[in-house]
Amino acid sequence: MRFFSLLMIYLFLSTFSTASFAQETFFVEGYPDKTSYLPGETINFHLSSSEDLCKMQIYRLGSEEVMVWSSDSIQSALYPVPENASSHGCQWPVSHSLTIPEGWKTGYYEVRMHIKDRGGQFTGRNNRTAESKMFFVVRSSNPGQSTKVLLQLATNTYNAYNNWGGSSLYGYHGRANLQGHRVSIERPQNSSFFHRWEYDFVKWAEKEGYEIDYAANSDLEFHSGILKNYHLILSVGHDEYWSAPMRDHLEAFIADGGNVAFFSGNSVCWQVRSEDGGKALTSWKQWYNMDPQYKTGEFDLLSTLWSHHLVNRPENQLTGVGFLFGGYHRSHGQFMDGSGAYQVHRPDHWIFGGTDLQRDQEFGGKNTIVGYECDGCEMTMVNGFPEPTHRDGTPENFVILATAPARWHPDDCEWYEKWDQGRTGAAVIGTYSNGGTVV
Repeated sequence: MRFFSLLMIYLFLSTFSTASFAQETFFVEGYPDKTSYLPGETINFHLSSSEDLCKMQIYRLGSEEVMVWSSDSIQSALYPVPENASSHGCQWPVSHSLTIPEGWKTGYYEVRMHIKDRGGQFTGRNNRTAESKMFFVVRSSNPGQSTKVLLQLATNTYNAYNNWGGSSLYGYHGRANLQGHRVSIERPQNSSFFHRWEYDFVKWAEKEGYEIDYAANSDLEFHSGILKNYHLILSVGHDEYWSAPMRDHLEAFIADGGNVAFFSGNSVCWQVRSEDGGKALTSWKQWYNMDPQYKTGEFDLLSTLWSHHLVNRPENQLTGVGFLFGGYHRSHGQFMDGSGAYQVHRPDHWIFGGTDLQRDQEFGGKNTIVGYECDGCEMTMVNGFPEPTHRDGTPENFVILATAPARWHPDDCEWYEKWDQGRTGAAVIGTYSNGGTVV
């Protein structure tokens, strides 16, 4: 009798533990097979869920949120997460395929997935719901036909910060604080950073009547032929991670008369190498001497700072400015009491046309437009005006228009042997021409 009682207790506790585990693992997540598509192409969605039925809605995020597709009956199942999911993807099977209608506009599309618990004997929670998101970009079927402006989204940076499955390219939020050196797009990414970095600009631009075509970072590498159809390429988000082909193609675009505007700091900071046809990015960052490329002695593709002396291709050569001579403002303990504003040096320049700004006047402090990571150039004062030294790769005809003080955190400097600790740089607004114009 005692044995029977113990057996019943064991079975009850086992069932209770299983029910508790089911409650803890109530979820739905997924990813598309690519980052960007053309209308007419097919998206393969890969889902894993604790429920076998999922509701899926797709929205285009522009001046308004517009739902373009919905289904209440997407089949899903629970799949394991591989140990190397963050670096080599989840390898989940296709749950649903969708051919993009020809009428879908170019833009950023958000997929929202929802599940509802149908209940179980011991859960007691049959009203639970869970949801998650994924995204993709739709390019224009006729690039440049409706607009000559292309916004390429900082999707490489979205992936670099994504630590789903274990690791990102950052040590402070990887598994056991381990820094990854390869990140796959074939895994869930619930926070794409579009909402934080580009969405406000997109909403403003579309409401103001500016028509824009959209692309992903990787399209500058794998679909670079679209560039010739545009007059202006925009970088608005935290556009930090660039491959050599991306730079090659954009620099050729500028040399051919194309214009580019970078509206954020820390742009084109780290070199990455695309792998598996764009399915993954590799970057060894500060551990450049651990990169297999280092052992070859061919340093041009070394996945570290573009401004590293071994790579010898500072981002200034493309953007006019760079993080090496910028740094933090009101962030990371640097200039925490800063104004968050730019000081004007050349108010007569065409960029300031119609603003009525005066020399030495500050602007933007109300909205803290300087910070948190800023790009600048090495400069010296000549007749009371800041002038670039050009020793850092800044183009010869670069004009400094406005500045704000910035500085690297000392901890960021320890690994880079060419760095002067404690040096103060600046966030810089400037422009140069080399066939086309770069701002």
